[in-house]
Amino acid sequence: MKRLASLDALRGCTVAAMLLVNDPGDWSHVYAPLEHSAWNGCTPTDLVFPFFLFVVGVSVALAILPRLEQGASPAALTRAAMWRALRILALGVAINVVAAWLLPHAHLRFPGVLQRIALCFAGVALFAVYTKPRTQWLAIAALLLGYWGLLLLGGSLEPWANIVSRVDSAVFGRFVYLIDPATGRGHDPEGLLGTLPSLASTLLGLRAGCWLRREKFRALLLAGIACLLLGALWSLWLPLNKNLWTPSFVLWTAGWATLALLAFHWLVDRRGWPALGRRFGVNAIAAYAGSELMQILLPALGWQEPIYQHGFAGWMTPWFGPYVPSLAFAAAFVMLWWLIVWAMDRRRIHLKL
Repeated sequence: MKRLASLDALRGCTVAAMLLVNDPGDWSHVYAPLEHSAWNGCTPTDLVFPFFLFVVGVSVALAILPRLEQGASPAALTRAAMWRALRILALGVAINVVAAWLLPHAHLRFPGVLQRIALCFAGVALFAVYTKPRTQWLAIAALLLGYWGLLLLGGSLEPWANIVSRVDSAVFGRFVYLIDPATGRGHDPEGLLGTLPSLASTLLGLRAGCWLRREKFRALLLAGIACLLLGALWSLWLPLNKNLWTPSFVLWTAGWATLALLAFHWLVDRRGWPALGRRFGVNAIAAYAGSELMQILLPALGWQEPIYQHGFAGWMTPWFGPYVPSLAFAAAFVMLWWLIVWAMDRRRIHLKL
């Protein structure tokens, strides 16, 4: 199957949204839809990372499965996928090391976004190469139900006291995203145990990608609606929660991602609409990793605050209040990186780990 512009566009729009929500000018003044839920709930921002993992699964269906069907060696495909996953994981850890080294108030963190992407990509590639669809559906069910059982066995679902945070504290010690000063317990939204339901999100993307390959659009539509309904129903007993990546959150976000995939394919590939976001999509890891490094270097060099104050807040705040310049800085940051990936794409530079 040829490369789909719609998938590059969906991946790119997801990366652009990542940059927008990760890089405000002032973290104290961020519009509510651009913030993660404090704990339970699901804002538009909470959809961004699940969408990316879902697209990883779709990409595996469109890139690895056709090669397997054409007679490529399963061992060779596995080696290539594992090496790519290892490179992505190493890049994520390296970015965290740079942050801990250069930023005065930062501490070293081992988990992270790229690390979770790497683990989920490795897992879904193995499922794609070595298992049949029935096994993949059974794995999704086992991951969601088994993880639900772990959460229930762990007792509390509250911050710091839940089993996910306790496992992260036991495995990583203080090398996690947040430390509770009162108890010394740690928590990481991209921690170890939460990778299990994240793999389910990626496997759902794999199954959606298989339907897309076979043009089973009705199945995509019904699956998207079913996931939304099941996620909403499950949330009555188990809240939507990105920090814990609850099974209800998996289904809820996968439902929206499935419908977004169908809409992008129909509008871009079928109706000829512009593939907005494509340039981000073909250099997704480069844009995300590069933007993360830039957000480390700007404050480390002492440049971020002057740029924000003189370029945005100083003249915008008297006119529009503090929220508009904060959003304007984030939008300008996205535009800067769009210009970078636009220039890369024009020169056919597509960085892949």
